[in-house]
Amino acid sequence: MGIKVLVVDDSSFFRRRVSEIVARDPDLEVIGTAVNGAEAVKLVAELKPQVITMDIEMPVMDGITAVREIMAKNPTPILMFSSLTHDGAKATLDALEAGALDFLPKRFEDIATNKDDAILLLQQRIKALGRRRLYKPISRPVPASSSTMARSSSSVQQPLRATKPATPASRASSVVRASGKKYKLLLIGTSTGGPVALQKILTKLPANYPHPILLIQHMPAAFTPAFAGRLNGLCKIEVKEAQSGDQLKPGTAYLAPGGMQMMLERGGAHGRLKVLSGSADMNYKPSVDITFASASKLSGRDTLAVVLTGMGADGREGARMLKSAGATIWAQDEASCVVYGMPQAVSAAGISSQSIALEDMAESILRESGNG
Repeated sequence: MGIKVLVVDDSSFFRRRVSEIVARDPDLEVIGTAVNGAEAVKLVAELKPQVITMDIEMPVMDGITAVREIMAKNPTPILMFSSLTHDGAKATLDALEAGALDFLPKRFEDIATNKDDAILLLQQRIKALGRRRLYKPISRPVPASSSTMARSSSSVQQPLRATKPATPASRASSVVRASGKKYKLLLIGTSTGGPVALQKILTKLPANYPHPILLIQHMPAAFTPAFAGRLNGLCKIEVKEAQSGDQLKPGTAYLAPGGMQMMLERGGAHGRLKVLSGSADMNYKPSVDITFASASKLSGRDTLAVVLTGMGADGREGARMLKSAGATIWAQDEASCVVYGMPQAVSAAGISSQSIALEDMAESILRESGNG
């Protein structure tokens, strides 16, 4: 039997299309469909799927409210389908904060230029989420059912993490002991599960964090302005979408724009950013490898680079170049990753020196940076 999938969408055409794609893969099985969030909540309890694909805008109960209720009652990995618009970006980020683990554009032509590639990517994402186990927190209240499209990010509950069951008392701390090394730059690369992971780390950094921070998150162009704005509103540090010519400042995080490549070059006291479209054949825009490689030539050993949750191996070769230049490389540990792909790639290659739980990453960064 394959990974059991529940497909949720108010469009009969889209339900059928997704169901057919899922059914093509022998490792996947559609066990039910739902036409709105309320029906999805009911079917999750009855059918116990291993993965849910979820639309955002639906009658009776929208997708974000449904995500909250499902994660409170029967935590299940959820893949959201989103429109590539400003409102679609905001709603998708709300869904991720509510507990969804991943998202894809609803128009398949926005997923990949080749139809077969888009189908394969959807199947791969579902299988990756199907391998994760979620746990139900104690005494987690369920908000009253209402449209959440207009809710501010501050009113959204924090998400569940895709992780193995663990309690604070039983989980061994992975906080690192400060090495005493001096740094000038922090790099963080991530993909699937990254928006929640970045929020968890960056909100714990003080306004006087001593170094500039470069963030590379696999994300569509329509999403990065909204994501940078959301992080900026939640964090003590400043967070902005990177622009060409930005001169790096301590205590500021620069998010690579979706659909572009972000590179570090000489200029100012801490370096300057160059944002360009890059090669059309690049798999990732932005690419962790591209940014890491450019930093290896400029900041070298003065860099702390962190690879967080994500599919694939983007970041491995850039991290290898950084390490050769004397940089320190860390990876998120398997248990706290939504998808242990990118961190595993740098860890298995012997590039990273530490595997750190997401819960301990901010404290580890602060200690290593001299703020702990």
